[in-house]
Amino acid sequence: MGSLPLIRVITCKLATNISREGCSFRPSRQLRFGHLLTRSFQNGKLTVVRSDKTGNGDGFGGLTDGSNSNAVKEEEEEGKEEEKEKHGLMLGIDRDDSGSVIGLHLIPPGDHEVIDSYEDEATDTKDQDEGIEDEIFQTRVTYNIVFVTAEAAPYSKTGGLGDVCGSLPIILAGRGHRVMVVSPRYLHGTSADKNFTGAFDVDRRIKIHCFGGEQEIAFFHEYREGVDWVFVDHPSYHRPGNPYGDSHGAFGDNQFRFTLLCHTACEAPLVLPLGGYTYGEKCLFLVNDWHAGLVPVLLASKYRPFGVYKDARSILVIHNLAHQGVEPAASYKNLGLPLEWYGALEWVFPTWARTHALDTGEAVNILKGAIVTADRILTVSKGYAWEITTVEGGYGLNDLLSSRRSVLNGIVNGIDVAEWDPSSDEHIAFHYSVDDLSGKVQCKTALQQELGLPIRPECPLIGFIGRLDYQKGIDLIRWATPELMEDNVQLHGNLFGRRLFSNLLQLKKHFSLWMMKGDNISFQKWSEYGVQI
Repeated sequence: MGSLPLIRVITCKLATNISREGCSFRPSRQLRFGHLLTRSFQNGKLTVVRSDKTGNGDGFGGLTDGSNSNAVKEEEEEGKEEEKEKHGLMLGIDRDDSGSVIGLHLIPPGDHEVIDSYEDEATDTKDQDEGIEDEIFQTRVTYNIVFVTAEAAPYSKTGGLGDVCGSLPIILAGRGHRVMVVSPRYLHGTSADKNFTGAFDVDRRIKIHCFGGEQEIAFFHEYREGVDWVFVDHPSYHRPGNPYGDSHGAFGDNQFRFTLLCHTACEAPLVLPLGGYTYGEKCLFLVNDWHAGLVPVLLASKYRPFGVYKDARSILVIHNLAHQGVEPAASYKNLGLPLEWYGALEWVFPTWARTHALDTGEAVNILKGAIVTADRILTVSKGYAWEITTVEGGYGLNDLLSSRRSVLNGIVNGIDVAEWDPSSDEHIAFHYSVDDLSGKVQCKTALQQELGLPIRPECPLIGFIGRLDYQKGIDLIRWATPELMEDNVQLHGNLFGRRLFSNLLQLKKHFSLWMMKGDNISFQKWSEYGVQI
């Protein structure tokens, strides 16, 4: 009988009547079976084919359909080497319906579990002999991930949402996932438009049915750092201001603009042949804040009833619960959703929050719809995941979020460690690291010089960068300022508002200590608020 091919020939004697537990395969320094297992079977399958010839062969002598001439000899050898076999890999014999041996499979020595294939399993094999290096093969499960967001740095950014959606997709792509980011193509008529110069029209148009008509949408695409950056193009995104408003306040058509974003994001994986083929229906949607909140509602109401996206899943990421996309109830018919799904978005304001006695308080809440229909809910930290379930931090949605606590988790927002590395940051005057902190003091003195403050490296410098929003603690800064100024500190704010500035002026008039240390106060960009210093 000819030898059974095992990719590399290994000499071993077997008898056909040996039981599964009685046949072992032990690593050997000479045969280097551990090396063979990890190197030669990288295709994920181990197959042993039986030869049609009979007789004594070169490789697996004595292995025939009916002969048991070597059985006694093999049993004696097994008795002598019983201890060694405890650590060996067992070989089980596969037979067809007629009883003929058609193959072998490896069995772990402990539980004797049969391993038919190494496909889609993490393999961690150890060679018992010194000097033979083990190789660990880990199966990596990859996903088609679609980020839906109102902003993504460096294309658009007003805060942390843009940072996360500009850096996290790149990290996930680096781990083997296929990642798409869907965001509006904002054109302001300023130098900021150059952010989109790398994105090109993919020459694919779709029509979205919403707001009483058909809206034509174009797609722009840029492949950068392993990520497909897809930009939704529509005239409503072409205006001065930031993604949400301008100097006059929030845009009145934001519900329309972000409804277009959500509908288009659901269509993009189906219609865009990025890299030659589409993402398809089996996607994981990461929808960020209320601007993308219609995506899980659309998946559940518009697509799955017709068998589309039945294997897709959605994760709602809450960055700021205070903004929920609340509009009058009459606007529901504009969203392009089935009428029977109104309850998912229905929102009723309490009596005290209504504008007048005839106000029924009925509204639609897009973020509420996302909370109801998303498969998972994440927040930007574990603390915030708890906070939004409280009355103080839930903004009216705390009971609903508490009811979904089983799928609510918090994951701390990370940073791009390369971009924010002080040893290489191009935006600071001097570099420093954990091994050499001297540059940190130089950065401080450079900042003091830029802000017009006295150059005093030993003096604490307190700065505030943030929006004029209650959530940012503007009231706490106002209350703490007098006490702070009792110490020898420097205070800098670049986005203080007119009201806070007026309060600081009053403090400056009434506190002689403030007058004495007035040179330690710095203000910036006051012209934006019509204030002259």
